Amino acid sequence: MSDPGRMNGECHGVSEAIVSRRAIRAFLPDPVPRDTITRILEIAARAPSGSNIQPWHLDVVTGDTKTRLIAAITARFDAGETGHEAYQYYPSPWREPYLARRRATGWGLYNALGIERHEKDRMRDQHRRNFLFFDAPVGLIFTIDRALPVGSWLDYGMFLQCLMIAARGFGLDTCPQQAFAAYHDTIRDVLDLPEERMVVCGMALGKANPADPANGFRTDRLPLDQIARFHA
Repeated sequence: MSDPGRMNGECHGVSEAIVSRRAIRAFLPDPVPRDTITRILEIAARAPSGSNIQPWHLDVVTGDTKTRLIAAITARFDAGETGHEAYQYYPSPWREPYLARRRATGWGLYNALGIERHEKDRMRDQHRRNFLFFDAPVGLIFTIDRALPVGSWLDYGMFLQCLMIAARGFGLDTCPQQAFAAYHDTIRDVLDLPEERMVVCGMALGKANPADPANGFRTDRLPLDQIARFHA
């Protein structure tokens, strides 16, 4: 019998990997074999880039190195040091409709975790979990040559997306974490990064903990008619 999805051009495996990808904020401790990590990265490295310059670099952290990195960053966070990013990620000032979308996501997560609006300490504790890689067994730190222009950052986004989708093909989950960029100097020291590279983001990689309420939260997406116009 023919596959209806195939008849209209849809590859179900690819579609499922894309739509099942979501930011996981609680992981199981199950280790990820190095061969699996390697294969995911090999697949992701097929991402396109302008003139094939491939502007991405990454450090894979596990074991003692991950423990040292977590300790260094959380020590600063616990001391009240917010850090500073080497680049601007979010709009300043915020404006609509982006502000409403941001708030909906933030409060949606807090509601899933039972965090009330006045519970600032619990909000801070949840934010701190970023720097634990949400207990994932594998942490990834992504860097780029600081001299490269915005086009290379567009290429980088495609690489990150390819990596997250490839992980789904192995039954693994991820959480892209821009929060790490605020502590780029600490990351540089722990991982001995070259001066010319700047931290883009971090990412947690592993198996989702299905019992954690944080993973019960799912973001929505705009209807297609609000983002696309068809011209004939």
